Amino acid sequence: MDTTIIVAIVAVAAILIGIFLGKQLFAKNTQQLVKDAEEQAAKTIENAKTIAETLKEKKLLEAKEHFLQLKTEQEKEANQRQQKIAESENKIKQQQQSLNDKTAAFQKNVNEVEQQKEHLNKQLEAVNIKRAELEKHQEEHVKRLEKVANLSAEEAKSELMEAVKEEARTNAMSYVKEIMEEAKLNASKEAKKIVIQTIQRTAAEQTIENAITVFNLESDEIKGQIIGREGRNIRALEAATGVDLIIDDTPEAIILSCFDPLRREIARLSLQRLVQDGRIHPARIEEVVEKTKKQLEEQVMEIGERTIIELGVHGLHKDLVRMIGKMRFRSSYGQNLLMHSKETANLCGIMAAELGLGQKIVKLAKRAGLLHDIGKVPDEETELSHALLGAKLAEKCGEHAAIVNAIGAHHDEMEMTYIISPIIQACDAISGARPGARREMMQSYLQRIKDLESLAMAYNGVEKAYAIQAGRELRVIVEADKVSDAASDTLSFEIADKIQKEMQYPGQIKVTVIRELRAVNIAR
Repeated sequence: MDTTIIVAIVAVAAILIGIFLGKQLFAKNTQQLVKDAEEQAAKTIENAKTIAETLKEKKLLEAKEHFLQLKTEQEKEANQRQQKIAESENKIKQQQQSLNDKTAAFQKNVNEVEQQKEHLNKQLEAVNIKRAELEKHQEEHVKRLEKVANLSAEEAKSELMEAVKEEARTNAMSYVKEIMEEAKLNASKEAKKIVIQTIQRTAAEQTIENAITVFNLESDEIKGQIIGREGRNIRALEAATGVDLIIDDTPEAIILSCFDPLRREIARLSLQRLVQDGRIHPARIEEVVEKTKKQLEEQVMEIGERTIIELGVHGLHKDLVRMIGKMRFRSSYGQNLLMHSKETANLCGIMAAELGLGQKIVKLAKRAGLLHDIGKVPDEETELSHALLGAKLAEKCGEHAAIVNAIGAHHDEMEMTYIISPIIQACDAISGARPGARREMMQSYLQRIKDLESLAMAYNGVEKAYAIQAGRELRVIVEADKVSDAASDTLSFEIADKIQKEMQYPGQIKVTVIRELRAVNIAR
């Protein structure tokens, strides 16, 4: 028990000693830490003061630099303003000087005008004095004239006015005549100018249609197949197409002869198919020809549609479009009908535009130019002329009345009632009269015209005979005392019958007999 108490006492004493020693050590360490912290704080404060001083100096320097920069800019702006003010003052001084000069010059002019005015006033006073003197002398002269002529001033004035009026009337009539002659001359010049410009702007190339087509072969060996045994194949082809096939010694070529270009084209395409296929016999020939005809009908429509699109003509009836396509395979005097119609359409459009007729009339003229020879490709033959037939077809297809009249009147077979009618006629003549457009030689043409007139002049009572419209019409002027009205009809029939029997001519010729009776008497 004592040992335990001693141990406990010793333990307590040891704890107390440890606590005491710990307090002593902690207090010593605490003082050291406080001392170090105070030293560190003093150093931090010193560094902060140093940094603050540095920042303060830096800010002061930046402020000074900014101030100097602002001061420089302000001085620069002030100098610029001063320079502008100086320039403005110089300009004002110059303007003031110019104004002063102008004022001085104006004042000088005013002085000169005042001097001239004064001078003119003096001259005016002198003129007034002279006028008064002249009036006085004139009165005296009039009194002496009245005394000599036994006429009053009013009577003399009236006679003088009548004489002046008569002279003015005569001069006016002369001037009117001159003006009318000049107007006619200028109108003729303007018309020629428009026609020339139109021709120059549409200078199309001319191609002459032939009556033959050359079909080229790869070798002469195929000629025997085309002819066939005893000529059966060639006879079948000619019978089916209506085209003459000429097979001679010409190397690698067969000649297709026919006046109808459409039939020649059918024969050419059929022959081309047969040669490519290699099966050439009568049955096959008929089959191919029928197929080719149907194909060509489609091609005709395509040509017509392509043509109206090219010319900008829209809204045509399908029958008219097909007829336009058929023109590709027709010719007139050797001139391809489609090329002629296209050229005429372009000429009509240009001429109408040159005349300033307006866009609507230009379109109508172009449309009529394209359709003017539509009567040359009818589906059925008729006794009507191509102009009248074309007008009938156009009217049937719902075309404008102006177009119908232009088609029917382009050979003077109808009365022209619309402004585009003479344009169509003129452009048709221009297209046909181009060098190389038509095959007919000038000499043969002139000879045919002379023969036509001579035939009519051979009849008794015929005074004059004129072939007009390129030989399409013959006008016969008879003597009224030798040929009666009833005899005129007979004479017209006899001349037409003789022309039909004795002459060769394209198309038809209209014979017109004119009888005029004039009774003249003079009253004296």
